Formats: sequence, structure tokens, C-alpha cells
Amino acid sequence: MTPTGLAQLEEELKTLKSVERPAVIRAIAEAREHGDLSENAEYHAARERQSFIEGRVAELEDIISRAQVIDASQLSGDQVRFGATVTLADEDLDEEVVYTIVGAHEADIKAGRMSVHSPLARALIGKHIGDTVEVTTPGGSKSYEIVDVRFG
Repeated sequence: MTPTGLAQLEEELKTLKSVERPAVIRAIAEAREHGDLSENAEYHAARERQSFIEGRVAELEDIISRAQVIDASQLSGDQVRFGATVTLADEDLDEEVVYTIVGAHEADIKAGRMSVHSPLARALIGKHIGDTVEVTTPGGSKSYEIVDVRFG
């Protein structure tokens, strides 16, 4: 995981613990004041939200405790590795695309952050500028040439 990805998860965890958790506790207390809990939709919705929050808190704490943070700014070279920002030439469409290879929990393909576990990232890892990779996608086979590799 990158330092930025870790910071995003830590911020989400902080928000869940300091904002969301107290808000749902207040919502449950208010719903209890309305009487009969068996037919109280507000109470059941608040309890469901509490369950989601507690599950997400546990999940984030686990991910953060096991995270291996790699600072790409400390890396260099022309070989594709975790944290690299790779410029690829799509040989079929004659277009260039740019992706940064990141951990699974911080991937967002629309923002140009590709999971290290994706088929394209796995094909790219270990390759160098000028190499061509072929990847099987749901739409068929695609071919890319590595144009540039940057870190940081």
C-alpha cells in the first residue's frame, strides 16, 4: 500500500470512530425513546447502520495493522514495480493511458490507480520501457507497449 492509501484508510477509520459511531448511538437512543422497539423502523435502521459501522471499523483496523507501506518516491529505474506510474501505448487504439500501480484497497481505475492484483498490473510487473505486454480482457486480447515508468 502507498502512504497516501494508508492515510485515506486511517482518515476513514477516524471518521467512523469519532463522527459516525457517536451519531448512530444517539440515533439508537432517540429511537428507543419512541417506545415499542419491535415496530420501530428508526430503531432497526439505526441498529443496521451501527452493525455496518462496527464491521467496517474492524475491517479497517485489520487492513491497517497488516499494511506494508511502500513509498514509491524512494524507488527509481525503468522496471515496472509496485508504486510505478506507467504510461502505456494501446497498440490497437493508438492511444496512451497512464496508470499508477497501487494496493487493492486504494485502486480506482477512473482515477488512474490500478490494483497490483489486476491482470494488466500483473502482466506489467517486472517489465521495462519498450517491452510489450498482452493481456486477456473480457473484451478480448489487448496489447500495450510500455512507454514510460516513473516513481514518486
